[in-house]
Amino acid sequence: MRVALRLHGGLPAAACVEQARAAERAGFSTVWFAENPFNRGVLPAMTACALATTTIRIGIGVFNPFNRHPTLVAMEIGALDELSGGRAVLGIGAGIKIAQMGLPAHRPIAAVRDAMQIIRPLLRGEEVDYAGKIFKAEKVRLEFPLRRASMPILMAAVGDQALRLAGELADGLMISNMCPPAYTRRAVGLMAEAAQAADRSRPSEVVQYAPCAIEADGGEARRLARNLVGSMLSAFWRGSKAAPPTQSALRDYNGVDPVEFSRMMGRLDNGERGETVLPDRVAAHYSVAGTARECLEGMQAYREAGVTELGVWFAADRAIASIERLGEICGGSR
Repeated sequence: MRVALRLHGGLPAAACVEQARAAERAGFSTVWFAENPFNRGVLPAMTACALATTTIRIGIGVFNPFNRHPTLVAMEIGALDELSGGRAVLGIGAGIKIAQMGLPAHRPIAAVRDAMQIIRPLLRGEEVDYAGKIFKAEKVRLEFPLRRASMPILMAAVGDQALRLAGELADGLMISNMCPPAYTRRAVGLMAEAAQAADRSRPSEVVQYAPCAIEADGGEARRLARNLVGSMLSAFWRGSKAAPPTQSALRDYNGVDPVEFSRMMGRLDNGERGETVLPDRVAAHYSVAGTARECLEGMQAYREAGVTELGVWFAADRAIASIERLGEICGGSR
C-alpha cells in the first residue's frame, strides 16, 4: 500500500508547497487536494506544488461537476497535467452539499455519470457530442495538445449506487475521511462486483483519506488523534444533516452501539474536544496514531480492507516532522 499526503483549501499555498516537497523527499506517492466550498480554491496550490516538485503525483480529490462543468474540469486538469509533466490525477464526486451557491445539486449519480462520459474522451483528445440527464457537451474538443493519451479518473463514492457506478466507469475509488476499514472492505467489494457485472477489470486504485498523528510518545499521538477525529466527525455529522449513506459510513462500522455513538456526536456538537469524548478504541477506527511503528501497524487495517493508497494528513504544526518520520518508517518497510 502506498502512502500519500492529503492537503486542502484550509492551508495557504505556501504551506502546501512546503508539505508537498517534504512528502516527495519522504517517498510519498501522491499529494491529494481536497476542495470544499468557501475555502481556498485548490488550483493555485496544486499549480505551485506541480512546479515545486518533480516526481510526486498531483491529485484533485475531488472536483464537483455541479460547480465546475465537466468541460471546465477537463480544461483545467489537462492544463495541470501538461504543467506537471503527466503527473496529474483526477477525482470526481458530487457528495458535498452546495445549496448556498444556489446551484442545482439533484441526481448526483446521474451528474457524475455524465461528467465521466464527457471528461474521459476530452482527455483522450476526442470530440465529444453528448447529452446526458444533467450535463451536455455539443461537438467540443480540447484545443491544446494533451500531455498523454489518457489520465486516471477516480470517483469519490459513499452510497451503494455511487460505489457501483465507480465499478462501472472509474479507474479507481476515493473514500473519504471518517470511514472505518470495515466500511471500506464492503465498499471495495461492491465496486468489484459492479465492475465484474459490467464486464470490465476491477478499478486498480482505492484511495482513502485518514488523519494521522505520529509521535515518539504513543499516548500523546493518540490524544492528538482523538482531537483530529473529533473535529472531523463533528463537521461531517453536525446536526445529523449528513446524507444517510454518510451517516451509515460514520456510524455503523466502528463497533460502537449507535445510541452511544449518537451521544458522543452530541457532545462533540456541543463543543467538547475529541480527547475528552472519544476513547482510543473509537478513534482508532478513523485514524492512524501512535509511535512510528504503531502507525505502520495501524495502516495494515486499511491495506487489508483493499486500500491501495492511504492519503494521510496531520495537525498543521506537526506536519513536516510527521511527514519525515512517517517517510522513514514506511521507506524502511518497503
